[in-house]
Amino acid sequence: MHAGILSPHRLKPELHTRMRTVSPRRSSRTSSHIEVHRAGKPIKVLRWRIFGIFKDFPSVISAFFILAVSAQSAPLVVTNLQVEWLPNPQGIDSPAPRLSWRVESDERGQRQTAYRVIAASTGEQLTHNHGDLWDTGTVPGDETINITYTGKPLVSGQPVYWKVCAWDKDGAASAWSQPAYWSMGLLHPEDWHAQWISFRDTSPVYRGDELNLPPVNFYRTDFKTKKKNIRRATVYASALGLMELYVNGERLGDAWFEPGWSDYHKRVYYRTYDATLLVQKGTNAIGAIVADGWYAGYVGFGLLDHLGPNRSGRNFYGKTPALLAQLEIEYTDGTRDLILTDPTWKVTGRGPIQQADLLMGETYDARAELGNWSLPGYSADGWETAIPARENGSARAVFSDGGGERLAELGFQRPQRMQAYCAPPIRVTQELAAKAVTHPAPGIYIFDLGQNFAGNIRLKVNGPAGGRVQIRYGEKLLPNGTLMTENLRRARATDFYILRGDPNGEIWTPHFTYHGFQYVELSGLATAPDLDAVTGLVLHNDTPLTGSFECSDAVLSKFGTNALWTQRANFVEVPTDCPQRDERLGWMGDAQSFIRAATFNADVAAFFTKWLDDVEEAQRDFGAYPDYCPFPMTAGDSAKSFATAWTDAGVICPWTIWKVYGDTRIIDRHWASLTRFMDWRASATAPSGLGASLGNPYGDWLNVGEPTPIELIDTCYHALDCNLMAEMAVATERELEAANYKKRFGAIRAAFEKAYLNEDGSLKIDSQTAYALALWSGVVRDETAAKVAAKLADKIARNGFRMTTGFLGARALLPALSANGQNDLAIRLFQNRQFPSWAYEVENGANTVWERWDSYTKEHGFEGQGGNQNASMNSFNHYAFGSVMEWAYRDLAGIDTADAGYHQIIIRPGPPILDVDPYNQPISWVKANYNSARGLISSAWERKGDNFDLTVTIPANTTATVFLPAKSADTITEGGQPLAEVAGVNFLRMEGDRAIIAIKSGQYYFSAPLPRGP
Repeated sequence: MHAGILSPHRLKPELHTRMRTVSPRRSSRTSSHIEVHRAGKPIKVLRWRIFGIFKDFPSVISAFFILAVSAQSAPLVVTNLQVEWLPNPQGIDSPAPRLSWRVESDERGQRQTAYRVIAASTGEQLTHNHGDLWDTGTVPGDETINITYTGKPLVSGQPVYWKVCAWDKDGAASAWSQPAYWSMGLLHPEDWHAQWISFRDTSPVYRGDELNLPPVNFYRTDFKTKKKNIRRATVYASALGLMELYVNGERLGDAWFEPGWSDYHKRVYYRTYDATLLVQKGTNAIGAIVADGWYAGYVGFGLLDHLGPNRSGRNFYGKTPALLAQLEIEYTDGTRDLILTDPTWKVTGRGPIQQADLLMGETYDARAELGNWSLPGYSADGWETAIPARENGSARAVFSDGGGERLAELGFQRPQRMQAYCAPPIRVTQELAAKAVTHPAPGIYIFDLGQNFAGNIRLKVNGPAGGRVQIRYGEKLLPNGTLMTENLRRARATDFYILRGDPNGEIWTPHFTYHGFQYVELSGLATAPDLDAVTGLVLHNDTPLTGSFECSDAVLSKFGTNALWTQRANFVEVPTDCPQRDERLGWMGDAQSFIRAATFNADVAAFFTKWLDDVEEAQRDFGAYPDYCPFPMTAGDSAKSFATAWTDAGVICPWTIWKVYGDTRIIDRHWASLTRFMDWRASATAPSGLGASLGNPYGDWLNVGEPTPIELIDTCYHALDCNLMAEMAVATERELEAANYKKRFGAIRAAFEKAYLNEDGSLKIDSQTAYALALWSGVVRDETAAKVAAKLADKIARNGFRMTTGFLGARALLPALSANGQNDLAIRLFQNRQFPSWAYEVENGANTVWERWDSYTKEHGFEGQGGNQNASMNSFNHYAFGSVMEWAYRDLAGIDTADAGYHQIIIRPGPPILDVDPYNQPISWVKANYNSARGLISSAWERKGDNFDLTVTIPANTTATVFLPAKSADTITEGGQPLAEVAGVNFLRMEGDRAIIAIKSGQYYFSAPLPRGP
């Protein structure tokens, strides 16, 4: 039996489900005129008339819900409603969105046998069960995820209120769910009437190695509404750069770094905001702050390697940021106004944010604050008139990267496509109080926030006007107690705050930068700071947390927590490699190694849905996916913009999202791209069927003295791709493609066996990673796998029971061992304290996952276990080695899926059977919880002497197969009763030392003597 790849899981936002204040609109077939304000002149636009009734959706609709519940109480409860994997999203652009929900019950064996969805254009109609947009009627079936909307066609701006009723196994109807909501974005290019605007920029394209950090720009305009009641006000906005939007002095939303990162020449994201409660009768104001961001700022290692326009490391997509905003006001009589960005807006760069860059930091001069700049009636004396962005004209420069030099146009280019942002927004999800402050040198104060993370701080200071506070960030301290910043490379990662001199104190948080850090250094203070002068703000895409893992080995429980913190720090817009240094790119090899572990930690469905669009957008014209996505520049040879295992993320990641979330649309969405990739993969294969070394030679990155030839790695990943493509083809009814990929896999496996496999099960390439990848990818047949695994086990034993694997091998090693009769050895490696190991990091002080096994050691500090580490290439927040948490959940705790989407669950706990580790007490208990889209799955087991106890929770509307370690069926009890006497628990068969038991939903308590004594 080979290890297989990920048996993914399903997550769902159980935490952080937020109901936002929204105001509904309803579509009719009546058209109306919209008055559009552009350059002071009204024009008329034809649009469907929209109606609605409530401004305060959550409170009013909930009240209606309470009054409207008419269904008799039943065992099923419908909860956790989502649209496109998001709760109550605004401004989606899928014309046929998918709906999901969850059914819950404490009763064993309870399931959904039918459902009814009602979708209405107003909350009132929903309350009266009038689905004027969609009423499915009673639909037989148990599906609760990815239900495609097939109601009336949805128009731009359409609000939709919906709810669900479900029937249980006995035919009893549940109460209606709490109502949920979504709204449509602008679905057609002609729906956009605003102009891209900018400031007049006469500066040349920057050249030079010194930092160039221009100020951000503030935009504003006043407008008047009609003397009518306002039903709804919605803002649609985007930027080439980063933006914050304000209406009448109030910030719209709480998201950071909007609208998002994409290849701006091809596509730009936009955001939708409900401004109904902010727009008032009479005079109003709307404004925006726009910064360089990914569009015009420093990106990755561009400055370090002298890449980009004029080798400056910045302006990869363009030179001058631009803004696009469209405020749509609907009155209760059905008429509408549009307030649009155009040349009547005012703009200034002479505000308080004098510098802002994602990598370099932010400078804020509080003396230059603009007062009530986003309130109506503000005097914008001295502000300039905005211009259409195109009027800045052409800006050309020589663009240098691994592909050579070419002339690039950096002037405004209208993005080819506007796309609604489909990931959870980047938010502050937690605050961290400082644990201690030290004073290592005169004028220097260092705050320890107790945890390495990504985000910002809230600064509280006092001092005279003009005082300049410098704020630096670091993950570690040097032995003398000062900040360690060598690993930041060319990322300045420094903020400056210039005081205005408020005697009551000043509070500030940066707007358009973020950092990876645990320690904060303040200097330039007038007086010694209090401990609360610095508060950490944890920042990442708000992917709801779904998993928890702990075991009897506290060090490994800590590592699981570390992996979660590392994921949070690196899921910022894209799955980055690290949050601190001048990189922060969507590295594909890291992402494919960690994605399955990520799905246990959090609901990443929408996050990866967004990023996979970036991946397809970055696909090279010859078919390969590049090393990182988005792909603003080539590092190294242009022909080697990809690498084995990195490029294969283009297949592994969508496959994982399908398996975990049952999402076939993501396969269909990217199938053409996947096919181009697989065609290139075939063309890049040697005539023998073996892999080749054509791309960047990363290989088993950061292996410990035991490299593996890329040709072997490439063969394994190509075979894996074929298997995954075949599975996705079957799932989407592409039977011919499935057969072709299966045939191709067979040919690759035969070539592998001929080239690498000896009759005794040994491999001709004698590395741990070679064995692990061969087993994990399936190129070793099931009948041979045990022999190969035994050779791997012997090799590990001869190395002192220590690993030699890097990024690729570490992901595959423990799953390969556990799947092939070597589970005790896998547990021993997991618990190993010696270098290299996961526990070694923890015992050397890690609270996140490190890039290197020995990023820091107590003996050698930052010089590594061998005393010769490169401190500048040393991240303390790098999730790749955290991929082992996939094994911890799936193989050790035993939570897995037999299908796509956890409708049929597998519980196969993996306790140690023999106490073979002389250095560590083998793990004796594990507790793991996973909130899937179907509900809570938990596996908690404990070894008590010769006995094994297992507590299992299976969510309603699912079934599970339990693989219980046992001597025989008649030795097993459930809830203290002999197994044969328990209704609804079916013993199927014995497979070796496992009793196979079928169960329905509910909680179960199994106990049995272990098949072999400890």
